[in-house]
Amino acid sequence: MSALPQTFAALSDPVRFAMVERLLAEGELPAGRLGEGFGISAPAISQHLGVLRDAGLVNRRARAQQRLYSIRPEGLMAVAGWADEARRFWEASLDRLEHLLNKETDRT
Repeated sequence: MSALPQTFAALSDPVRFAMVERLLAEGELPAGRLGEGFGISAPAISQHLGVLRDAGLVNRRARAQQRLYSIRPEGLMAVAGWADEARRFWEASLDRLEHLLNKETDRT
């Protein structure tokens, strides 16, 4: 079974989505820095990071007392692959529709 539902569920939360965007923009960050600006408690930040880890979107490593987080590229590649498949489906569908409409226009 695909892990994509769990991935999309994790990204559907605005705080978690913003965390992923921050990691993409800034690279590896400690949990404290990653949680800045959200106005939520440290345990809530930890819970959000756990959801992202469980969804395969981030990695965590320890450095002394810090927990450092980074993007797990495989998690985002799954989303990109899904989006590419959806794009190809809709492009092909729209091409077929255009072809049918052109055939209909040619008949009139």
